[in-house]
Amino acid sequence: MSSLRQGGQGEYPLRGRIAVVTGGSSGIGAATVQRLAKAGATVVVGYNSGQQRAEALIAQLPGQGHVALYLPMEDSAAIVAAAEAVRAAFGKVDVLVNSAGVTRAVPHADLDALDDATFDRILLTNVRGPFATIRAFAPLLRASGDSVVINVSSLSGMTGLGSSIAYCASKGALDTMSLSLARVLAPETRVISVAPAAVATDFVPGRGRENVEKQAASTPLKIVTEADDVALAILAAITHLRLTTGSAIVVDNGRHL
Repeated sequence: MSSLRQGGQGEYPLRGRIAVVTGGSSGIGAATVQRLAKAGATVVVGYNSGQQRAEALIAQLPGQGHVALYLPMEDSAAIVAAAEAVRAAFGKVDVLVNSAGVTRAVPHADLDALDDATFDRILLTNVRGPFATIRAFAPLLRASGDSVVINVSSLSGMTGLGSSIAYCASKGALDTMSLSLARVLAPETRVISVAPAAVATDFVPGRGRENVEKQAASTPLKIVTEADDVALAILAAITHLRLTTGSAIVVDNGRHL
């Protein structure tokens, strides 16, 4: 059967690969950028409002050729323009990490506090944005012939517990979308969700480290999750889960138990 590909390929090498990370200027995205660059990839650091952070991050990365690129999740035309810039510079994309996201802390029981504008912004950024990014970069991912998309999701998408009902809904939608895309982008591209629980970043407005530590204390492993812990899981999914697609990898200290 000529369409079959051989297994037993070992680790997915990152040296010389082209990686694009949305939301790459801070938090999990920035930690992932650092890990990818350290492993030998040339990284495109996508940003929305964090251009200075992205450029400062690039200045500290090992290797050469890394670039900062305006990649806003709310603007599909700008995403298409970013994909064209990457095509002109590199001709392909081997790794796409959708790390950009947004939320707002809204008590679940306060339905009136979750207004339409907030709901729409969260869904637009966390669901349509990643889809528009994958849609724009799909030809470049196919051009690689052996590529991977990592969608940074959340345990909230599985439990319905999180910063807001809209955020939980957005991550549930992202996971379902990953299933659909894993089918249509195969066999050239794997699609994997990486779903952390609370991470010690400033992603959730108003949630301090004390709250994250409190949540960590209630988990079986009792470890405070840092951004680099999630980045390592992303790296492992890229390099070692060669036969995994359409799956969600939970990084939550066993909180789901």
